[in-house]
Amino acid sequence: MLVDLSVPLSEETPIYPDDPPVSIKPWAFIGRDGYYMNVLKMGEHTGTHVDAPAHFIPGGKTIDEMPLESFIGEGIVLDLRGGEGLISLGELPEGGFMHRIVLLLTEGRELSPEAALFLVAEGAKAVGTDGMSIGDDAVHRILLSEEIPIFENLANLEELLGREFTFIAFPLKIEGGSGSPVRAVAIVKE
Repeated sequence: MLVDLSVPLSEETPIYPDDPPVSIKPWAFIGRDGYYMNVLKMGEHTGTHVDAPAHFIPGGKTIDEMPLESFIGEGIVLDLRGGEGLISLGELPEGGFMHRIVLLLTEGRELSPEAALFLVAEGAKAVGTDGMSIGDDAVHRILLSEEIPIFENLANLEELLGREFTFIAFPLKIEGGSGSPVRAVAIVKE
């Protein structure tokens, strides 16, 4: 079974403050041009997307330099809803993160730097959130300096609670990109 973890892209898609707005405009029409096509204008970090190290790390890898293996792997969802403030180290279970893609169901809460350091130490392959941002600049630097991709604006994570799944979210191969929109999916093991 596949679970779509991506938010729809439209001109109504919420964007991070001061990011470029989404623009989707018709370019060609079947009746007039014989084919249909739109022109897209948006930032690399629009909708469901992945951050590459270059987003916060000077000289860090850009999205086209990241190995494809970074964007696929065994996933786990942590239910961190109901708390207040930053997600603390004490809210994360011990162990079980080595080489896994850790997805955080937060209802908009952000990760604390201490929790980010813990996920690095525990060997997380990637980290994702249903929020617009995983955390502040320090959290981004902690994860991205270790070349741990960050997935943001994920949807439908509650459908994966307690289930075994493979997470897949490949970026566009944007030369020199600091990140990319992705179509994130989970392949749930039956």
